[in-house]
Amino acid sequence: GNFVASRPKEQQVVLAQGERLSLLTIDKDTDQVRTILTHNAFGILRNLSSCRVPGTPRDLIIVSSDSGRVSLLQYDDEKNRFERVHLETFGKSGIRRTIPGQYLASDPRGRCCMFASVEKNKVVYILNRNAEQQVTISSPQEVNRPQTLTFDICAVDTNFQNPVFAALEVDYTDSDQDPTNESYDIREKLLVYYRVDLGLNHVVREWADAVDYSANKLFPVPGGADGPSGVVVCSQGKITYRHPMQEPHTLVIPRRKGGLENPDRERRIVAGVVHRFKAGFFHLLQTEDGDLFKLTMDLVEDDQGRKTGEVASIELRYFDT
Repeated sequence: GNFVASRPKEQQVVLAQGERLSLLTIDKDTDQVRTILTHNAFGILRNLSSCRVPGTPRDLIIVSSDSGRVSLLQYDDEKNRFERVHLETFGKSGIRRTIPGQYLASDPRGRCCMFASVEKNKVVYILNRNAEQQVTISSPQEVNRPQTLTFDICAVDTNFQNPVFAALEVDYTDSDQDPTNESYDIREKLLVYYRVDLGLNHVVREWADAVDYSANKLFPVPGGADGPSGVVVCSQGKITYRHPMQEPHTLVIPRRKGGLENPDRERRIVAGVVHRFKAGFFHLLQTEDGDLFKLTMDLVEDDQGRKTGEVASIELRYFDT
């Protein structure tokens, strides 16, 4: 994101390495990555996200750590240090399965963020500005579902409508109480949408649908005028585009050629990023082998040749290793 207020047209990278928080930039003269600042947090940094509150000149850094607190940081380029904007306690210290912080996602429009734990708990914080133009954070809006495991979350791009967060969940209530293991054999993993009502300060479970049980990663698809919205669900050996109002589109992850290739081994997507530009967008997705693939989407056109919000097909091409 853009964390340096004096350089509004430049992008920087914030990196968490154990207990160190680093701010990196790309030197245009040498085309090399240069470290601007490294800060020791004296704790375990669990997750990071960038967020720009509407009306502010730069991105904020949202940090979840083993302290049980949510930290909002900004970079002061005059003093060359991170400054704490806000600090809110939401749970016990330590890395626990029911304390939020393992997963973190922020709304693309900078209106709120969601913290989720491995089991049961999710909290949403609404970000705003007061009369003095200072960033404020609301009390947590909890979304607790007992005996539910979370595998990943992401923020869905809904343009300026109420924010939506997507999650991969498994409810093990029946499996936990069934000694015959029949419920365990028919368990399902669900793609769940949580909508944040900014007017009522309330979070509701809006939509849920079953996905492949091996699904492990979610990536948002740009919405509004930039794209069709929805999410990309990555599972073992395949990639699926999902949207509540559209049919799913699925692709198989390509495999390598050669005598060393195991035909029975299925690959997973372990990392990815969404890149936007004026003409559209694409995803760069990386497998556990280190292969990069470029995912693009073809949209349906109307009678005037204008692109609609409906996806006609998706395409996956090899990009790099």
